[in-house]
Amino acid sequence: MRTSRTRHGNDTGNGDGPGGGSAGGGRQWARADATRHALLSAAQQVFADRGYADAGIAEIVERSGISVGSLYHHYGGKAGLYVALWEDLTAEQEASAAQAVSAARKSGESDPIALFTSGARAYLLVCWERREAARLFLAGEGPSGSSLMRRSRAQHWIAQNTKLLRGPAPGEPAGRADQVLSLVLTTVIGEAGREIATAENEAEAAEIIDEVCRILIRLAR
Repeated sequence: MRTSRTRHGNDTGNGDGPGGGSAGGGRQWARADATRHALLSAAQQVFADRGYADAGIAEIVERSGISVGSLYHHYGGKAGLYVALWEDLTAEQEASAAQAVSAARKSGESDPIALFTSGARAYLLVCWERREAARLFLAGEGPSGSSLMRRSRAQHWIAQNTKLLRGPAPGEPAGRADQVLSLVLTTVIGEAGREIATAENEAEAAEIIDEVCRILIRLAR
């Protein structure tokens, strides 16, 4: 699990970044990073076991071995932990997809649909690799505002996919057909991610990913 720093970009207490300042500042940053990791790991376990609504701060603190004061300092409470876990997962999905598209371009691929499929495959692989985290968000549970958070991210993905599928910018805004195609394909990927996160094993997940990519190519063309 990567440790989210979205809420507190600087936890050294002395203004030094992770790569600068004194050795003491570096150790303090490392301790803060370890604290966040422990809290997120424990929160993920408790959310998975209890569901968001029934998860308790006391149990998260007990499993993490971190004080309740540190939990509130870094994440502000249960909702902050949930959001940090979600942001951590979605950031990894987005980064993996972008890296795959970039690698395909560097290898000489220029077909927009092939590039799109490369990104989709990378995204879906993260759904399997981070399946414990991905399963947390399948039921739609979460703090107030989480549904809006998901819709906003979905709109972002649709906009990015629309640009990718259109290829080199032709100079005019995307038409309705382009937008609808991107909406359909992005929805297919999202629903496939749910199936992959709950697959029985790696072989089943790989089979689903391969089939989804074939479907995406057929739909896009």
